[in-house]
Amino acid sequence: MQKNESTRPLILVTNDDGVAARGIRCLAEIASRFGDVIVAAPASAQSGKSSALTVGDPLYVKPQPDWGDHIKVYAISGTPVDCVKLALHAITPDRRPDLLLSGINHGSNAAVNNIYSGTMGAVMEGCLVGIPSVGFSLLSHSPEASFDHCDKQIETVVDTVLTRGLPADVCLNVNFPAVDRLEGLKVVRAARGYWSEEFAEYTSPWGTPFYWLTGKFHNLEPDNPDTDEYWLARGWGSVVPIRPDQTAHDAIEVTKEALSL
Repeated sequence: MQKNESTRPLILVTNDDGVAARGIRCLAEIASRFGDVIVAAPASAQSGKSSALTVGDPLYVKPQPDWGDHIKVYAISGTPVDCVKLALHAITPDRRPDLLLSGINHGSNAAVNNIYSGTMGAVMEGCLVGIPSVGFSLLSHSPEASFDHCDKQIETVVDTVLTRGLPADVCLNVNFPAVDRLEGLKVVRAARGYWSEEFAEYTSPWGTPFYWLTGKFHNLEPDNPDTDEYWLARGWGSVVPIRPDQTAHDAIEVTKEALSL
């Protein structure tokens, strides 16, 4: 898989779990088989940030020790989208990345989770500026999670996207179950579902109540083989093509009619 030194692509890698997370190091090492890698990741965990931007505070870029001959690493004091924007502006302003990878996230971004995900927020940002972009997630929150079973499938996706690109304005949301052996990949749509938010209530040492978000995901179509959740539950990885454009194109005419416009 090693590319010729003179033709190696430039691959930008980020995440939302932070630069010290095990998943991003694994992804960067896989990406380095295909190109020169720039890791631009949050200095601290930024899960659930979606496409949030830092607008009221300065941003800092701190170089880290290299992770190998082809992996340069930077920690950024911001969100995943901040990392993408700042990497393009300040770290690699003279060379546009050929590919953006985000992850490997510690936790699911299947179904509606991509709406909230900082991992996928970074992917959306790359897509918005025309860079082929892919997010990878593992259905395990363990900081010591093993990604070994994902290695070959990630290689396949990275190689394919570098070689063939992606359709205009489309990026990929790839999820893997936490299993010993992966069955393969299925290209499907995101399952319909919702979170029932719950908040655990606690009291601080000073007597002040505070709340901690918990909750449960409700899959509205658990038996539908067209969806990511169906195949993830059966040991397969899922690939869902998504796009930043959230326009409900099929509802434009009926909305015009309802508003008498």
